[in-house]
Formats: sequence, structure tokens, C-alpha cells
Amino acid sequence: MQLFYNSDISEQNNTFTFPKDESRHIVKVLRKKVGDTLYITNGKGFLFTAKITIADQKNCVVSIENSEFKKPTDYKLHLAVAPTKMNDRYEWFLEKATEIGITSITPIFCDHSERKNVKLDRFEKILQSAMKQSLHLYLPTLNQPISFKDYINQDFSGDLFIAHCEETDKKSLKNEIKPNTEITILIGPEGDFSVNEIETAIKNKFIPVTLGNTRLRTETAAIVACHSVAFINE
Repeated sequence: MQLFYNSDISEQNNTFTFPKDESRHIVKVLRKKVGDTLYITNGKGFLFTAKITIADQKNCVVSIENSEFKKPTDYKLHLAVAPTKMNDRYEWFLEKATEIGITSITPIFCDHSERKNVKLDRFEKILQSAMKQSLHLYLPTLNQPISFKDYINQDFSGDLFIAHCEETDKKSLKNEIKPNTEITILIGPEGDFSVNEIETAIKNKFIPVTLGNTRLRTETAAIVACHSVAFINE
């Protein structure tokens, strides 16, 4: 099954018209024609089965024949991850985390962060592409970038963890994860969180954890954390 995405489609639609760029892709690139079946999600849990009624490169129109709703997972995973120095590493993390399953992602700027800006538009496209490729029906929420200081002072719910490399008392993340819960995990930049950031997180009820016996890159640590939560919830 090939999955298409458009946030504007809903269960109230009987027909739907794709925007020009998507219409061109469907008709010219994929060579879809009238009568062909398309599967579409709005990234909010719905899967729509539709048939093409007008195969036009500027306005591809479909008739909605069926809609199904898939309830979200019983757990919620929020990852706050510092942007990596090389953009492609962060983009790899976004892609793989979406494939594995994640609720939301927040880029956080830390004391040791070398990158202080990100391209949210590009990140959003990567999330959409990964969602379609992996046949997920929920698009992860990509939050606005925020400083560690501002992020840590928010109100949180669920279980809170900070993964860091300092030689202090830490628990193993895999032993702390409980199924069917809401979880927030902080992952630092190259160079790790600063001591002050770690202490601030602990004061705000974040539990310090380790992801294993080796030192991991930022994007690897984020994927290990993501997969650990998904594995416990299988």
C-alpha cells in the first residue's frame, strides 16, 4: 500500500482535491488515472480509501469511499533533543523515530549546543515522508525550538528522564520505563548537558538515566531511547 498525506482531509469529506504539487506527482510521476484507488491519511489517525474521479495534473480529485480510524497507542513519548552539529544526523533521527513511533519532538538549545538554528519546514517534510513510508496514521508533533532553560520550566506530566554522560548515580532507562504511560526524555548535544543543566533537570523531577555502557552520539541516543520505549510497549 502506498500512503498519501494531507492534513486537510477529514471524515466529513465526500470528495477531496489535492493541491497542485501533489496532483502533479500523482498524475504525472506515479501515472495514476481515473478509477485508481488511493489511500490517504490526515496524520490524525484516519485512513481514507478513495478513487480518482479527475486525473488532472493541477487538480487531482478523488471520491472518498471509506474511512477508518485507528486509535493512538496507549503510551505517549515526548523527546526533547538538542540539534546536532550536522543537520543530516538530526534528520536521520527524525526519520527513524517516526518509523519506530513517537508522539512529539522538541529541538532544545543547550549550553554546549553548537547549532543554534534549525529548519522546521524541512524537518516537517521528513516527518511526513517517514510517516507515509512506514504506514503510520499519526504524524508526530514537531514543536518550536526552545532553550533548555525555558523548556525545563514548563509543566510536565508523566514520567520524566534526562539521559546524560556524567559519572553520577543514574538508573538504566530500560528498567525505569513503564508500559502505557506518558514519558518525556531529554537528550543533550555533542558535549552533553552541562552540569548546571543536569542539576536543574533533577530539581524539576527528571530522573537521570543511562542508555547503556557506551557513549552514544546525540541522534543514536535519541533512537535508543525511542526504541526502548516502543519495545516495552509492544
